[in-house]
Amino acid sequence: MPDPTLSNSPANTPTDLSTRDTSETLQDSDLLKRLLSSRQGPKIHQRQRVADSRLFHIEAIDLEFSNGETRQYERLVGKGYGAVMVAAVTTDHQVILVKEYAAGTECYELGLPKGLVDPGEDHLTAANRELMEETGFAAKSVTKMTEMSLAPAYMSHKIQLLLAQDIYPQTAKGDEPEPPEVVFWPINKLDLLIQSGQCTEARSLAGLFMLRDKLANL
Repeated sequence: MPDPTLSNSPANTPTDLSTRDTSETLQDSDLLKRLLSSRQGPKIHQRQRVADSRLFHIEAIDLEFSNGETRQYERLVGKGYGAVMVAAVTTDHQVILVKEYAAGTECYELGLPKGLVDPGEDHLTAANRELMEETGFAAKSVTKMTEMSLAPAYMSHKIQLLLAQDIYPQTAKGDEPEPPEVVFWPINKLDLLIQSGQCTEARSLAGLFMLRDKLANL
């Protein structure tokens, strides 16, 4: 005989489950509204290129904000066609990392494969090429996850994060000064990776956490 307490429980009725789902959706919608800004951007009075290098140029921008305040900001502007970062994952949920020398911090740094988009490439093609050049693997499936910025107060740079799946061995000649060290790391051990101090690059860490969440919801 069915338990009348269980069968009549409001928490188990389809109507209430639907209402709860709708409530969660409304809450997400309300949260997203908080991210919107009613402010207009400052007026740009002048842009001036003040320095150049092979990869970047520095631009000075004279701004006037809505309250009348004026400032001059400098920013680093990249050249080229954009950049990609690849979260390549195996069927047993291991992510492919590479250890390369980072001239900025003067040490070897572990992170996701990344690089510039070449002329004539789209981001998906560039991601697979970088994966082959840096790891010796290619992917049958490459999809966009999101776009990231790095220090947006000072840099115009943005990078596309792409998910690479159905991995198979495939190499391509790259421009690295030495072969990167390839490391397969279980995505459920991110805390241990961070504690090791071997992976500190913010974009790679953000990409790894996004990958972990995505795989958990599949």
